[in-house]
Amino acid sequence: MELQQSGILSNSQYLKLTCLKMIKTTCEFTRWLETEKQYSPHTVEGYRRDLEEFTAFLGKETEICAVDVDGVRGFVASLFGRNSSTSVSRKLSALRTFFRFSRKRKLIAFDPTQTVKSPKLAQYIPTFLTVDETFGLLECPCEKDRFMLRDCAILELLYSSGMRVSELVSRNLEDLDFEAEMVTVRGKGDKERIVPVGRPALEAVASWLPQRQQLMLDRVKRGGTPEERALFLNGRGSRLTSRSVERSVKSYGERAGIPQVVTPHALRHSFATHLLEMGADLRAVQELLGHSSLSTTQHYTHLTLDHLTEVYDKAHPLSKHS
Repeated sequence: MELQQSGILSNSQYLKLTCLKMIKTTCEFTRWLETEKQYSPHTVEGYRRDLEEFTAFLGKETEICAVDVDGVRGFVASLFGRNSSTSVSRKLSALRTFFRFSRKRKLIAFDPTQTVKSPKLAQYIPTFLTVDETFGLLECPCEKDRFMLRDCAILELLYSSGMRVSELVSRNLEDLDFEAEMVTVRGKGDKERIVPVGRPALEAVASWLPQRQQLMLDRVKRGGTPEERALFLNGRGSRLTSRSVERSVKSYGERAGIPQVVTPHALRHSFATHLLEMGADLRAVQELLGHSSLSTTQHYTHLTLDHLTEVYDKAHPLSKHS
């Protein structure tokens, strides 16, 4: 540093002497995402995989200060044909974040992603269920299902709150306020929000709690440590996983005769779409979903166009159907 400040070495010469391998910088970057940015383990793992793919493309011994615009463009070009435009855009976004981090840490003299353009994304319209399909799904769990009470509570809570499946399975019992009819949700970036919950969902959760207690006791009898905080448990008394919820929701969707594959995210989309169709404010829906950008929430406005057209046709004096 003293050599650089004295003017003996230029910035580029100094960076070359201290240049780190891409692999080592990636490790520092992921630690920064975990500790300072407090990103979820799932998000950090996604960044790590994208950077490992980039490093493998360049060569594992590549030094970060040797990466140039052509290297980034070459990597992006190699992704087309085997990745969707959304995946390519996400990987490029990971690189941009990584090189901005490296620039602030004085590990590079310039950001090689600055002039690389993101691919044009196809317009994304979320998949959602109709109101009738949603009610049919909620009524699917029956007495022959071992975890009917738990699954009823899961379906009701997903639709009532619009939570992501990762947010649902990470909820603890104390996150639910039965009296205020609210649930505290910790979403992406560890951001906390409080979401109203309907009475049917709360009643379904209350019905599930005795079985939850029994699963905890059974786990103790087997010599295990009880999972006292988790709201939803599996048959072994452990916290339920996102994958288990996804399989369960898909199965109930098939039983309900819904033609499309039903996912927990489809219930989240349905939650937002039905609110907007009933006249909810877009900003309010943004807050309920935990979106950091209004543009993300605006995807749902495309879903309500048919509904708005129907209302217009029925109500406007100059409509051809009036």
